[in-house]
Amino acid sequence: HLRWIQANSAGVDYLDLVTLREKGILLSNMSGIHAIPIAESVIGMLLARYRGIQAAIRAQATKQWLPYTEIAYDELNGKKMVIIGAGKIGQQLASIATALGVEVAGVNRSGRQLEHFATVYRQSDLFNHLNKFDIVVNILPLTNQTHHFYNDAFFSHVKPGAQFINVGRGASVDTAAIIRALEEKQLSFVGLDVFETEPLEETSPLWTMENVMITPHIAGLVRHFQQKIMTIYEANLTSYLQTGTLARNEVDLTSGY
Repeated sequence: HLRWIQANSAGVDYLDLVTLREKGILLSNMSGIHAIPIAESVIGMLLARYRGIQAAIRAQATKQWLPYTEIAYDELNGKKMVIIGAGKIGQQLASIATALGVEVAGVNRSGRQLEHFATVYRQSDLFNHLNKFDIVVNILPLTNQTHHFYNDAFFSHVKPGAQFINVGRGASVDTAAIIRALEEKQLSFVGLDVFETEPLEETSPLWTMENVMITPHIAGLVRHFQQKIMTIYEANLTSYLQTGTLARNEVDLTSGY
């Protein structure tokens, strides 16, 4: 009989957690191994936007030398960022962003304060503070509560012209709502690594919007990914064979993470 599943991902929304809970099957994930590459990917997207690199790459494709007056340069230093989902990835991102001079707030369910964040808000209080931030980053897991968390109501509360990055789960974002927010200039830039439907449909207007950066769900990938996976798997296998319990990353089958 099946007693334990080791997922090779941090998110486990593709598994039937209700059945696992009913049958008493343990589940562990790879939470934490993606923290550094995903954090670096977020910073890369933001620097590409703020420093004009995205515009320069597009101009290079058509052999254009853009005058500096046509590129909206800015600094990441001094900006205010809110990270929604202040887990291991969020804390890694907060550490890097803080070192670059960004003021970083986090959001979690309890409002418990965490290292590297200037402050942490309870998720239920988020709308009261959302318009303070230049940058909003999603790193929430996908659950029934976070499906389409980023909808028209959410985007109506952000600071006009804010930047939005999604490296969490695609279905946390209502795609139609984010397109409207871009068209209405409520958002000035969006960086997306994950989507409701993958691959992203060829007909999606996101492909051709100049203030959108798309990466194909690669933010967490590194060459030594398998080595990181095996370290956790071996620790859990050894623990399970010896004690029937897991050493690392056991998933709460009720909360979904």
